[in-house]
Amino acid sequence: MKSLKQSLSFTALCSISECVQRQYHFINQRKNWTEAQRYYREKYTDLATVDNMNELKKSVNDRSVQYVWIGLQKTGHDKWQWPSGEPALYLNWATGQPEGRDDCTMMLDGQWHDLPCSDKRHFICNNNPELILIKENRTWSEALRYCRQNHVDLVSDHSEEMQRRVTNVVRWASTAAVWLGLRHSCTVGIWFWVSGETVCYQNWAPGNGTSEEDCEHTVRSGAVQSGGDQRWISRPETDKLNFICRRNLE
Repeated sequence: MKSLKQSLSFTALCSISECVQRQYHFINQRKNWTEAQRYYREKYTDLATVDNMNELKKSVNDRSVQYVWIGLQKTGHDKWQWPSGEPALYLNWATGQPEGRDDCTMMLDGQWHDLPCSDKRHFICNNNPELILIKENRTWSEALRYCRQNHVDLVSDHSEEMQRRVTNVVRWASTAAVWLGLRHSCTVGIWFWVSGETVCYQNWAPGNGTSEEDCEHTVRSGAVQSGGDQRWISRPETDKLNFICRRNLE
């Protein structure tokens, strides 16, 4: 049985108000286009929808692999679209491509070629993004309400792994800091995650995150810097910032 190698890379798909973390998975197996799509629909989401080549190329961690299926396929009237039904607004065809004879798309050295769907190649897929950056400026309470009404909750950045995921999304923000699901209780003098997790992992910027917050003037909530070291900072809950929601993947 051949060994299975998998790599994961991240990019982001942004609209005016929302930015989702796009995850690319590469599996070092060879299948035809239909088999590859079936494999990924069972285990992840679908063959890769591409809007940025940099992260897609990084996901292929085996330098001996040259030809890799992506999700672009020709439909009727010579139109190309992604498995999700999204129109192909971003294209990266090699010179002279597509030739027009074949219906499926593979990547070679970062450029796209049409190829018979029956060929057996390696392949890349998208995973469902867990985090979504909302590029609207809202107070902390407004952000919490939005996430709970439209997704699951404000993100709880409770581990190094989650911080890495937050880092991949927060750099697309339009504000200098972004709300997290982190709140200060003046009653007991502690910080807590609204999801219920204990604040064990710490990522505070110097001078932030103390138990002795100024409770006389405003409630304090936690945000993450969108630039620099992307550390947590304490901000008045009335500040209006972008925010990150955790999505329901079921």
